[in-house]
Amino acid sequence: LLFLNQLQKDLEEVKELLAKATRKRVRDVLVAEKHKLEMEIKNQPPPKPKDTAEEEKSSLGGYTVKINNYGWDQSDKFVKIYISLNGVQKLPAENVQVNFTERSFDLLVKNLNGKNYTMTFNNLLKPISVEGSSRKVKTDTVLVMCKKKREEKWDCLTQVEKESKEKEKAAYDTADPSEGLMNILKKMYAEGDDEMKRTINKAWVESREKQYKGDIPMDI
Repeated sequence: LLFLNQLQKDLEEVKELLAKATRKRVRDVLVAEKHKLEMEIKNQPPPKPKDTAEEEKSSLGGYTVKINNYGWDQSDKFVKIYISLNGVQKLPAENVQVNFTERSFDLLVKNLNGKNYTMTFNNLLKPISVEGSSRKVKTDTVLVMCKKKREEKWDCLTQVEKESKEKEKAAYDTADPSEGLMNILKKMYAEGDDEMKRTINKAWVESREKQYKGDIPMDI
């Protein structure tokens, strides 16, 4: 492209000189040079179109980050997912894309501060309307609006969350109250830090001592 520009500038100068030349011999030389330059310009290969994949890559830029943090709420008609992304409102509209299906959606934010951001929700708790769903870009936030097919309350966002809650509830909801309490303590112990574990161990030792003394008839 640079070489082509140089040829065009040379041609323009030859034309200017030709307009001023009065001697036949000089004019013949300039006409020959003009013809030569025009042929060179004509035979220059056309500029190569940008490779589509490369173009997409350059528009994406950077690397891809999976979004894990979000907030959500709901109205009678919509489930609303809020994703915080600093400066997202400065992007072109086409850089924020959301694809919906009846039970899922995925978000792609391209080239935000040199990074791409993705979020995928599969197995939504209940079906949504693809046509009625949309996304809105606000200051530092992307709002994904999932249109409910039926106006009913959602207890959580996905089927997996629902199953997880049911399993947890079943573990505590036993016929024996002491067994349910024991399950809660085991979970707290497994998930707690060192201080939590020391506290539970101390409570356990004290409860055993009281039991041996006959102060507590029930084994907790």
